[in-house]
Amino acid sequence: MGNEPLWYLTKDGDRSCLELFRRHYSCKNRNPKQSQFVGPGEHIVLRTDLGDAVFVWRYAVYRADGQKGVECSLFRNESSLLSSELVRQADAIADHCWPGKRHYTFVDPAAVRSSNPGFCFIAAGWRKSGVSKGGKLILDLKSH
Repeated sequence: MGNEPLWYLTKDGDRSCLELFRRHYSCKNRNPKQSQFVGPGEHIVLRTDLGDAVFVWRYAVYRADGQKGVECSLFRNESSLLSSELVRQADAIADHCWPGKRHYTFVDPAAVRSSNPGFCFIAAGWRKSGVSKGGKLILDLKSH
């Protein structure tokens, strides 16, 4: 891959990111007319140059589920780029913006096609750290 940047900053509501979000399993009960997809809290929306991958970091001081750190609330890759490399670069961006914070995400094993849910995160150095009340895998990366 080299050291070239794969991600570019964009805003909540970016059209290509919105289309990717609409194809993500987490969108299934959302209002189809909704033009923003990130939700409350500080956030960073990342997209590839061609708009064929999206990654969203969200940081909230208080969460009802008690999770601490910066959440990957959306990752969808329809590009030819290696998902684990996209995750690594997104991690570096989050480390710069929220130094010392844990990174975490939830993966619904019943909603993804992979026989190894969350593998791209694990290949990027993350680990399985539990299961949510709703049965989703919790993956995390301790701060660098």
